Amino acid sequence: MTPAGSIPGHDRFAATPLTRRKARVEVAARWVCGGMATAMIIPLVAIVAYLVVRAAPSLSPDFLFDLPRRGMTEGGIWPAFIGTLYLVGISLSVSAPVGILAAVYLNEYARDTWLNRLVNLAVINLAGVPSIVHALFGLGAFVYAARFGYSILSASLTLAIMTLPVIIASTREALASVPMAFREACWNVGATRWQTIRRIVLPNSISGILTGVILQVSRAAGETAPIMFTGAVFYKAVAKGDWLAYRLDEQCMALSMHLYTVSTQVPNVKESIPYATAVVLLGSVLLVNAAAIALRVWLRSHRKW
Repeated sequence: MTPAGSIPGHDRFAATPLTRRKARVEVAARWVCGGMATAMIIPLVAIVAYLVVRAAPSLSPDFLFDLPRRGMTEGGIWPAFIGTLYLVGISLSVSAPVGILAAVYLNEYARDTWLNRLVNLAVINLAGVPSIVHALFGLGAFVYAARFGYSILSASLTLAIMTLPVIIASTREALASVPMAFREACWNVGATRWQTIRRIVLPNSISGILTGVILQVSRAAGETAPIMFTGAVFYKAVAKGDWLAYRLDEQCMALSMHLYTVSTQVPNVKESIPYATAVVLLGSVLLVNAAAIALRVWLRSHRKW
């Protein structure tokens, strides 16, 4: 029996032309977005595979822990590897605390005044300054003005200045993601602003802060110009396997500088050595990023909101 007011033979739940058109657009958008993601992944996999294949003759534990020999045409990369660890570790130990505390002030304490707006604009602009400009600043500020000389300290501080704006910006975004209701609830029960930041805001934003800090590892490890002007050296003799190979007032080798050197300045170098150096540098960065992702996932799983 046909309901009153309905058309015989007509299904009121059948898809209309508008619904079918929306469904087709949804499918097309899904395929386009998937194609864009695939277009990004395929070149990355191809580049990594090419590097690994070309580096295979030299890739081994001995390559990492051995010293360069015969004018860096043979041997390993231990001085450059340990020098990179020094540069990245010291630069992050300086830029991370300063950047996080500066972001806390700008997001939690600073009022909306012309001076604070100027500081925010300066932070955004500094994030886009080319690395060669940071290199010249480090040369003038730390090598000459502060009289640190060409050293690990000068190079690390230059890298710290270079990574500082991005750490500040990413930390501010992480702090801003914490709902204001959390802060207001703490203030209403008598907590001070610092107690609220320390007990509520920072614990709930730590995963985002960690992401911003760790992402700067790849930039600090891969930069050549800032360390070339301030502390990197063509060759430095160290003991094999020595984890304390350098002092802060000494120059050091670095993987990025070493890769540039063996690729352009050293004749008759073994063909696989530059590729193996690139694989070690890339693998080190990927390993740190993977550890950061695992830690971020663990922290997010323990969030209370």
